[in-house]
Amino acid sequence: MYFDLLAAELENDFDLKRSLTYGQLPSAYTEADPKAYLESYVKTYLQEEIQQEGLTRNLGAFTRFLETASFSQGAILNISSIARECAIERKVVENYFNILEDLLIGYRVPIFTKKSRRALTSHPKFYYFDAGVYRTLRPMGPLDTPEEAEGAALETLFFQELNALNDYLRLGYKIYYWKTASKVEVDFVLYGEKGIKAFEIKRTGRPTNSMLSGLKLFLEDYPQAKAYFFYGGEQRMHEGNIEIIPIKDGIKELARYL
Repeated sequence: MYFDLLAAELENDFDLKRSLTYGQLPSAYTEADPKAYLESYVKTYLQEEIQQEGLTRNLGAFTRFLETASFSQGAILNISSIARECAIERKVVENYFNILEDLLIGYRVPIFTKKSRRALTSHPKFYYFDAGVYRTLRPMGPLDTPEEAEGAALETLFFQELNALNDYLRLGYKIYYWKTASKVEVDFVLYGEKGIKAFEIKRTGRPTNSMLSGLKLFLEDYPQAKAYFFYGGEQRMHEGNIEIIPIKDGIKELARYL
C-alpha cells in the first residue's frame, strides 16, 4: 500500500503550514511550484488516467463529482445530495466513490457502534487521501472562508498520518468516527487488539469545554479508552483523562499514541 510522506520521516523539514496547503505527496514537498504540480496530478491521474483505464466513460461527470465530493471532506457523506448537485444518478456516484476507494484515493470512515449506549448517526464520513489533493480539488469562492478549508485539511492531514502508521506498523486498528444523534462527535476512533483510542482535532489555540465535550462523553461510554485532543496551541496539558497535545509536535510523534 502506498502512502504520502510521514511527518516523522520529514523530521526537521516538516512544515505544518505547507503540509496543510500542499499535502505530503513526495513531489509536492520537493517541487519548486507545488501548486502547479498538484493541479497537474489531479488532471493527469485523477481524471485522465482513470478514464484511460476504462473506469468511467464520462470524464466531465467524473470531474464534477471530484469537485463536489471535496465539499464532503471530513463530513458525513450524503450520496443522494452529491448526485443531485452533480446531476448524476445516485448509483453512478456510488460507483465513483467505489473507484476512489479501490484506488486508495478516497476513504469512507464508518461510525463506531461497538456496544453503543446511545442513538448514533449511521452514515460514514469521507476523506480524500491527501490534504494537498483535497485543497486542489476544493474550489474557493468569495463566500468561502479559509477556516472552512483549513479545518478539513487539518483533519485530513491527521487521517493520512493515522492511516499510514496503522499500516506501516501493522497495528491492526479499524478506523472509525463517533457521532451521536444529538451531534456530539469524536473525529477518529481506533479499535483493535491494542485497545480503543479516541482523537479530536481542532485548529484552535485554546481548548474549551465544549470542544472537549465529545471526548468526555465518549469516555463515559468507553472508560477503558485513551483520549487525545490535538490542537493548534503550544502547551501540553491534561483535562481529566484527556491528554491535550500541540498538533505541530504531536503529529510527528503520533506513533507513540497508537
